[in-house]
Amino acid sequence: MIRVELKCVHCGKNLMDKDFEIDNHPSIKVKIEYKEKQGILHLSSLYGSYNIDSEIEVPKGEIARFICPHCKSNLGSSRVCYECGAPMVTFESTLGGYLRICSRRDCKKHIIEFEDLETEIRAFYEKYSTFFKGG
Repeated sequence: MIRVELKCVHCGKNLMDKDFEIDNHPSIKVKIEYKEKQGILHLSSLYGSYNIDSEIEVPKGEIARFICPHCKSNLGSSRVCYECGAPMVTFESTLGGYLRICSRRDCKKHIIEFEDLETEIRAFYEKYSTFFKGG
């Protein structure tokens, strides 16, 4: 699996938590809100893994609000999941481009997007070329 490193789309601060691992790698740390509760959510940094650790319970099928732990900005976007219609949550990749995940608990939809396709694909390939070559 490919490990992603993400930062906030608003303040640009790194969201990786080296002190809290999931799948034996640093996790992605955000705050979430559900109803009137707030807590820390750690997401796996392995693209395609859905392993998480959350301080608050969000029932399956419910939508949570994702918040940057640094600047407190809402990470939700105007884009909606074309699988379930919930708002997508946007992160910026440290390699360039964006990772979007669905804010609905247990919806598996996620998307990687590149703005400057040539530059960002090159950086992505250089970082993960051993993965693509089977090394």
